[in-house]
Amino acid sequence: MIFFYDRAEYLRPWKLFTLGVGIALLIAGSIYTPAPDWDIPISLIMAVLAYLTAPWSLRVLLERRWNHLPAALFATWFSVDGSYAIYWHFRDPVALELMRPANFAASLGLYGICGVIWLYRGSLRALFTEFLGTIGLSRK
Repeated sequence: MIFFYDRAEYLRPWKLFTLGVGIALLIAGSIYTPAPDWDIPISLIMAVLAYLTAPWSLRVLLERRWNHLPAALFATWFSVDGSYAIYWHFRDPVALELMRPANFAASLGLYGICGVIWLYRGSLRALFTEFLGTIGLSRK
């Protein structure tokens, strides 16, 4: 049973670039947004977990691999809420109690978006070629 993609898929330059942009935005948000539960370490933790699990979790749903659904749901929960709860339990339990419901909704939405962005297995060139072919603009 394979829960993650091949290593090569995680090392694709376009995926690493988008991960870097996402992390930069999260860090900027943690600096400029006065939220008691948004800091750099949790931004890094949750971004890396989403990078590793979101496309696979989404693929389980899209391909209806129901035997993998419990693992996909666990990966989603742990990436979106479990890691957050563990981190803030030790860092600041008051912030956890105050912000957990709001964080869950925002993080689940971002997790889904990340899954869509990183779902494609292939190079950026192949993605554009396939997309152009789908809309009837491919070169023949």
